[in-house]
Amino acid sequence: MSATAAGTHIMSRPLAAVFAANFGALVSFYLLLSTVPMFTGVVGAGEAGAGLTTGVMMLATVVAEFATAWLVARIGYRAAYALGLVLLGAPALLLPLTGGLTPILLICLVRGVGFAIVMVVAGAVAASLMPADRRGEGLGLYGIVAGVPAIVALPAGILLVEQAGFTAVFVGGGLVALVGLATLRWIPTTIGAGDGESGGNLASALRSPGLRRPAMVFAATATAAGITATFLPLAVGGIAAVALLGQSLAATVARWLAGRHGDRHGPAGLLAPGVLAVALGTGALLLGSPIATVAGMLLFGAGFGVAQSATMMVMYNRAPTSAYGTVSALWNLGYDAGYGAGAAGFGAVAGITGYPPAFLLTAVLVGAALVPALRDRRHAVA
Repeated sequence: MSATAAGTHIMSRPLAAVFAANFGALVSFYLLLSTVPMFTGVVGAGEAGAGLTTGVMMLATVVAEFATAWLVARIGYRAAYALGLVLLGAPALLLPLTGGLTPILLICLVRGVGFAIVMVVAGAVAASLMPADRRGEGLGLYGIVAGVPAIVALPAGILLVEQAGFTAVFVGGGLVALVGLATLRWIPTTIGAGDGESGGNLASALRSPGLRRPAMVFAATATAAGITATFLPLAVGGIAAVALLGQSLAATVARWLAGRHGDRHGPAGLLAPGVLAVALGTGALLLGSPIATVAGMLLFGAGFGVAQSATMMVMYNRAPTSAYGTVSALWNLGYDAGYGAGAAGFGAVAGITGYPPAFLLTAVLVGAALVPALRDRRHAVA
């Protein structure tokens, strides 16, 4: 079913299939996002090793996103999605057998490739199945599907490790991604003009200011998200589970509300408020108290949800349907490059300066994204 045929109704069977498979993939991702860095402590890799697990996975994801358009053009969206789910889920089953940092990093690398394929394909197909006049709200629902795993699986991974051990978490995380293969019969093979990626490639998208600016804004907020997800448990201890739960919940609600607002008033004006909220939420970690940590992560989550929805809407609104695969790749590139670079860089900086100065530097770097955010708003008005 196409967006046009769907009329004003957002949901369809193919869209529900995309949501279901994406949900399982993201549960797998978030269950392991904080627990694999914790596992490096068991094998004696320390803080640098913890940062590398996220950094390597996101680096592999970023590299793979450049090739996903090529892959989809040759095998179609459905087959590419199946490959991504296998690469994301199957290697997680091997994590309990590892005893050193090198095999852990190799597994993270393979999973990063799978994660890239799944996220790019899911974003493009989902957007193509939504009616244009309700795409913001539809992307908000897509955000809820993506946000619920973060709300549940990210803090649950930490708690489950304490109760059941790393093996149970890693095996469960691998299997839940593979279950998504059962939904693939409803995933379309092509979208738009039917030729996969006729709308361009990442290189041309990066040369377009109208697509590059929102991607840069989102990358800045994703940098802070990668840092908090990876290092908050190490920096603040037991309160991290509550803080990350609050962050994920706020992000999910804000993402849906921002989508509805964007349908009615346009999304470009939401970029700067989203960036500011993420910067202030990160800065609240400098206060060092449990209350400030939880409050800061609630503000952070709201800003990150707004930034997710607004940047995605802006970019899809500026591209034809046949280019949605490229737009999805660019948006995910901003997400994953920021996520991985933030985690890897923060680990190196925090090892020298300690956590408070490193969090301050993060807040400043995110705040600098206000410049392209405001510039993009002027572009939209013009």
